[in-house]
Amino acid sequence: MRRLTKKKALTLMKELDAFPKVPESYVESTTSGGTVSLIAFTFMAVLALLEFFVYRHTWMKYEYEVDRDFSSKLRINVDITVAMRCQYIGADVLDLAETMVASDGLQYEPVNFELPPQQRIWHMTLLHVQERLRVEHALQDVIFKAAIKGAPPAQMKSEDSTASLSACRIHGHLYVNKVAGNFHITVGKSIPHPRGHAHLAALVSHDSYNFSHRIDHLSFGEPLPGIISPLDGTEKIAIDSNHMFQYFITIVPTKLNTYKVSADTHQYSITERERVINHAAGSHGVSGIFMKYDISSLMVKVTEQHMPLWQFLVRLCGIIGGIFSTTGMIHGLVGFLVDVVCCRFQMGIYKPVKNTAQSESTADQAR
Repeated sequence: MRRLTKKKALTLMKELDAFPKVPESYVESTTSGGTVSLIAFTFMAVLALLEFFVYRHTWMKYEYEVDRDFSSKLRINVDITVAMRCQYIGADVLDLAETMVASDGLQYEPVNFELPPQQRIWHMTLLHVQERLRVEHALQDVIFKAAIKGAPPAQMKSEDSTASLSACRIHGHLYVNKVAGNFHITVGKSIPHPRGHAHLAALVSHDSYNFSHRIDHLSFGEPLPGIISPLDGTEKIAIDSNHMFQYFITIVPTKLNTYKVSADTHQYSITERERVINHAAGSHGVSGIFMKYDISSLMVKVTEQHMPLWQFLVRLCGIIGGIFSTTGMIHGLVGFLVDVVCCRFQMGIYKPVKNTAQSESTADQAR
């Protein structure tokens, strides 16, 4: 009874075999079949290699959600060179709540406005990258994934005396409230005032005004490789001593999560405006550099993704099985057509020969 049951089980398993074995006596190897097999295997190898490159490729996924963090501080990173002496200008932040932020984190360093050759090359390269970013927005994804942002060449200490240095480099960072505000550089040092905001500008002559400036770096949040800020490398030349430069900045909180970097940072977009201050012509204002920023309520989550392994294996099996079955069908069809053509060709040769023999026998009978 047990043997019978075992025999039935083996018979059932044989009937379920989806890959029946063909006896070797039924298999015939041909030159055309070998050629088709070689071509099929070549296509399989090429497409499998290309599929592997696709599997290695990654892309950036962008998601948006409401930013619920209002209590943390926002860091402003500044590196700006102004074509005025350090004792004539002051930088600080005034936010929307009329709260003046202390600028203790900023340093004032007397420098020359003109860059040395090595730094000028770096500056021109940065401008070229900024130009390409405006045209090809997908380049930012490459920078995100590569997390490459080389540091500019170190500024060498000038051998000139401090009295001969006509420009001032303001660099450092500030921590401000996470509300809209105004970071500005204008004439005179800022002074605390209970009723408002003031700069001590009365002792500075109008002839010494020159707000030509170069923004080597301006960013918000922790410094992070892979992000080139829109204002990095910007250089403006004032055409008049009483000149106002305005930058309207919209800050977007960003969570960046790639295979090399994972951090919370900020991106921003800008709108620029500049004009000459002429009270007689109705153009009122204060000479200086004003950066008015606002913080978006939406946060962007940037995540680097790639194809999962199971999807790669499924696609690979589809390539191999599809090519194998397709080439088999094509080879069978071509073989069938060749057989049909050869058969018709042989029948066409045989019939003329038969007709010729009949004509000869008829001629002999007539004789």
